[in-house]
Parts: sequence; C-alpha cells; structure tokens
Amino acid sequence: MNIIIRKEKETEYRLVEEITRDAFYNLYFPGCDEHYTTHILRNHPDFIKELSFVAELDNKIIGNIMYTKSYVISEDQQKIETITFGPLCVLPQYQRKGVGTALINYTKEIAVKNKSKAIIIYGNPKNYCKHGFKNGKDYNISNPQGRYPLGLLVLELEKGVFEGRTWKYYYSSAYEIDAKEAEKYDALFPPKKKEWKPSQEEFSIAIRAYLD
Repeated sequence: MNIIIRKEKETEYRLVEEITRDAFYNLYFPGCDEHYTTHILRNHPDFIKELSFVAELDNKIIGNIMYTKSYVISEDQQKIETITFGPLCVLPQYQRKGVGTALINYTKEIAVKNKSKAIIIYGNPKNYCKHGFKNGKDYNISNPQGRYPLGLLVLELEKGVFEGRTWKYYYSSAYEIDAKEAEKYDALFPPKKKEWKPSQEEFSIAIRAYLD
C-alpha cells in the first residue's frame, strides 16, 4: 500500500478520535476509552505534538500514533527522560498490512534524531518484539512497584543507556483517565454495540502476567 505518513492537523482531531474508537472498540473490554484518551492527551503538558502523526491512504486517514513524555528513575535517583507512544491505532480493515509498522518506524527515526534515549510502552509482546522491543527486565526496568510486567516493553534508542543500574518506569498521568468521563465522552459518538470478544480475556490474562 502507498501509505503517506504526515502530521496530524487540528481540523482532523475528531476524525482521528473516531478512527481510534473504531480500532479499539470491544478489543480490551466491552466498548473502549482510547478515543477519550486521545481527546484529553492533546492538552496535557506531557503530550509531544511533534510526534503526532497520521497514516493516509488514498486521501483517507486509516491510522495514527501519539507520544507523551515518560521517564525512568534508578535506585540512586538518576533520572532518564524517555518517550511513550499510545494510542497507536489502525482501522480494523487495514490492520496486519504494515500500517502500524510504518507509523512506528517513521516516528522512531524522528525520536533518534531528537536524541531520545528510549521508547517505553505497555503492549502485547507479539505486536512489538518484531520492532526491536524487549521486556523491561532485560534492561532492569520495572514498574513503580518493582515488578516486571509481561507487557512492559522497551526499545533502546541509545545503546547501553540503562547499563549498570536498576530502574523504575513512570508513564504520564495523561493516561490515568476518569472512567465516568470517558463514558460520557463516548456518548457523543454514534452508538456502537458493546460485546464480549476473546481478545478481552487474552488482555485480562496479559495484564496480570509478570516475569520472575
């Protein structure tokens, strides 16, 4: 596919939220809240506007990626600024066709040029290990509680930056959304049926899985 990756425009905010909603609806639980996250993210101080991109095919937006600031702190209080993407979405009919890969690779190159140290996310390893992500444990990076979640994934952009210390990862408060406010915002969109899907059980298992 002849995909064009370009900056998101303010006039496209609502459309991008609709695409995000379509991509995530019923994926992790009945309904979704990622479109609300997208909505509030843009006005958060941790939002990195220069890394907000859309994927376009035949003059139609089919996916997008957004980033926020994040960081890790070592046991001796050394701090390294990192970046985190999410939501990353692709319309269902265009998934598994390289669109998400194109968005990651394009923005990763910008992050490298900007001298970002690493990209750290929570995600499904089967979707991101092919892009070079490893589990946080491989870099001695845990969650704030000192555990190593299955889905805590790190893409090192500066080789060896985490060597010699143990770290804890902290993502932006922008992702700590109010479920009731998300539900209210969802009501402003066309009705969609909330359903159970096997992916919801897979997600429930994954978020409770840790590496020893």
